[in-house]
Amino acid sequence: MSGNAAALAMSQAIPLQRAQGGLAWHERLRDRLTELDLVPDLGSNIGSAEWWRGLATLTLLCGSAIATFPGVRPLVAGGAPALDTADFDEARAQMIMPLALGADTGRHMAATDAVRPLAHAPERPQIELTATLGNGDSFARLLERSGVGRAEAQALAGQVSTAVPLADIAPGTRIDLVLGRRAARTMPRPVDALAMRARLDLRIEMERVGGRLVMRRIPITVDDTPLRIRGKVGAGLYRSARAAGAPPQAIQSWLRVIGRQMPVSGIRASDEYDIIVDYRRAETGETETGKLLYAGLIRGGKPKLSMLEWQKDGRSQWFEASGVGQQTGGMVRPTRGRITSGYGMRRHPILGYRRMHSGVDFGGGYGAPIYAVTDGRVTVAGRTGGFGNYVKLNHGGGLGTGYGHMSRIAVRAGQHVRRGQILGYIGSSGLSTGPHLHFEVYRNGHAVNPMSVSFVTRAQLEGKELAAFRARIRELTAIEPGAALTPIAPKPVEGPKLGTLADVAAKRAGDGI
Repeated sequence: MSGNAAALAMSQAIPLQRAQGGLAWHERLRDRLTELDLVPDLGSNIGSAEWWRGLATLTLLCGSAIATFPGVRPLVAGGAPALDTADFDEARAQMIMPLALGADTGRHMAATDAVRPLAHAPERPQIELTATLGNGDSFARLLERSGVGRAEAQALAGQVSTAVPLADIAPGTRIDLVLGRRAARTMPRPVDALAMRARLDLRIEMERVGGRLVMRRIPITVDDTPLRIRGKVGAGLYRSARAAGAPPQAIQSWLRVIGRQMPVSGIRASDEYDIIVDYRRAETGETETGKLLYAGLIRGGKPKLSMLEWQKDGRSQWFEASGVGQQTGGMVRPTRGRITSGYGMRRHPILGYRRMHSGVDFGGGYGAPIYAVTDGRVTVAGRTGGFGNYVKLNHGGGLGTGYGHMSRIAVRAGQHVRRGQILGYIGSSGLSTGPHLHFEVYRNGHAVNPMSVSFVTRAQLEGKELAAFRARIRELTAIEPGAALTPIAPKPVEGPKLGTLADVAAKRAGDGI
């Protein structure tokens, strides 16, 4: 044990002696370098000696990297020189590739002994094209623009008119044509086949058989069930109706019709709209939407308004379910001239004494038109005493109007006239000192001041007409909403099938025609 203790004492004595005597210079330098931090964190202790030492180190390293950068030089590979643009196009002209690009070089392939020039380029045996009928266009002019001869175009138009009036072919209709081989270059091509959708319910196909065009009418099943759309107004009527599938034009028409009976602002969110429009749908999927047929408003589960368009006295207008039509308020001015004499006592310009002037005089040039102030029936139309040429109208409800001193009368007794319709023209017939209109208003046969009367007329349906009107409402409101959108069963087509234009073209090409 004494030996071990002596060894330990010797090993501990060596560092003590070295610390006392000091380390060698290279050992001290190594220790200093080991403790030196050349790359301190430049984000901390900014401005200290350690930070500046780190910045100097970074600058030195970056400068050394830039100074020793050798640079980049491209490696040049040897080979044949590239073709310039002219030589490249010349080379491409000898390849198949320019043909795939539409021969964009414009150069010809080098000719060989096998190449012989053609006197004339061969014509295509058939040309297939599609023409579209424009607004104000005619069927015959469309065919002529497509390359058909005038005589044949007129003959085709006459042949098509036997199946459908040419005026019924809507603008935008597409017409598929196959033009055949012509006998000479100076002649127009004949029509080998024609196909078109003449109407929603009719397709026409024509094919040349035995030198003449044979027309085939192909009827298409069309469902005429009106489209009924019903829903709750909610946050917005227009948005709700559009989401339900109502066309924009139908919604606008519905608002106009309902707006004549009540303020549109009075429609509640809990109300329901009932819109029925004319609607046609073909079995092939095409549709046509027509005008508004019925406008209804439901409140609390009961109809509040039921409006139907109806023809009365040759004029179409909207009637309520009770048979009462639109209200026409006020009178139009009987002529455009100014008032020259009012209603009341005055000295007569010809007779020379005071007497009652039972109407209002309107000045105006000779021949100026005179209008009916509102709807009515002509009871008098002819020469009447001091009034000269005179027209009297009966407006119903004990009201009537008279128009005197006309130069010419444009209506006859018993005729129904509308508000604003021309009755005659200003003149100076009868007891008159110059051209003017004498206008009178009658209440129960007695003349009253025209300035104190305002006509309000409402058409009324009665008797059989009212019964037919209500039957039409019941017919329309019996349609279930969305019933017009149910699938249509296809109708079998009888007779031989000509095929499509592609089939006709393929057949003629196979026959070598």
